[in-house]
Amino acid sequence: DLDLQGKYFIFTGGYSGLGLEGVRALAAAGASVIVPARSRAKAEQDLSALTGDIEIADMDLGDINSVRKFAAEYVASGRPLHGLINNAGIMACPLARVGKDWESQFGICHLGHFELTRRLEKPLKNTQGARVVALSSAAHIITDIHWDDPHFHSHDYDKWQAYGQAKSANALFARGLDARWKNDDVRAFSLHPGGIFTPLQRHLSEEDMVALGWKNADGSIPDGIKAMFKSPEQGGATALWCALNPALDGMGGVYCEDCDIAQQATEDSQRYEHAREWICDPQKAERLWEMSEKMIAEG
Repeated sequence: DLDLQGKYFIFTGGYSGLGLEGVRALAAAGASVIVPARSRAKAEQDLSALTGDIEIADMDLGDINSVRKFAAEYVASGRPLHGLINNAGIMACPLARVGKDWESQFGICHLGHFELTRRLEKPLKNTQGARVVALSSAAHIITDIHWDDPHFHSHDYDKWQAYGQAKSANALFARGLDARWKNDDVRAFSLHPGGIFTPLQRHLSEEDMVALGWKNADGSIPDGIKAMFKSPEQGGATALWCALNPALDGMGGVYCEDCDIAQQATEDSQRYEHAREWICDPQKAERLWEMSEKMIAEG
């Protein structure tokens, strides 16, 4: 059995879906888990049944000043940080703006976590073998970054293009972070948790679900989808595998699926498996890093 006594983890979005299951597993193994939340009341309610050392803090990923305040307070506490699991996100929602006129999915899923991670540099680098885990998705296959207009200012907003872009950004961020911090013994991973029915789908209509093939017209779930979709417990497994598995020591920057390192996609790859070439490109990871730094500086 895993003993995580004395280990500290920050788990964004750790109060619903696979985040809740991940926090449950870490706390059960003795870890101290900090769950930053936009809604403290909701987090307290959702986590009330869990036992262990779980601390809820205030943070809104769509508000960079809120992110900085949370990170500064954690750094000031002097605690180590063995793992940062950037799990929170929104999915395929109507066009909304956060920060300095940022498209909300890119702003919350990517830029908020980008700044959070950078602001936690000190405790991560001061903790031997620290890991950063970015929740990406097989939805990264939808699109590379919209390099010329990531915030949909000059082309029509499409909620799935925006989600795919955000998930590609999560994977490229892990690649870029690993390249920067691996010499300081901080490694980063991204992953596809598997298809999971969680509150993340709250912006999807029944029509969306049917169009995606996730549901039949009568509301039932097709057998093939039942086989592909995981429970939140199963979905959380790959995130914890990335955060904890000693087999990954000395490795990083990779995209994982089904508790394994994903291979790069080929012509034979199924639609929702393997890593597409653009999330494996170190030059694109560097380009995203520089673009993100500029956005944060302006924001």
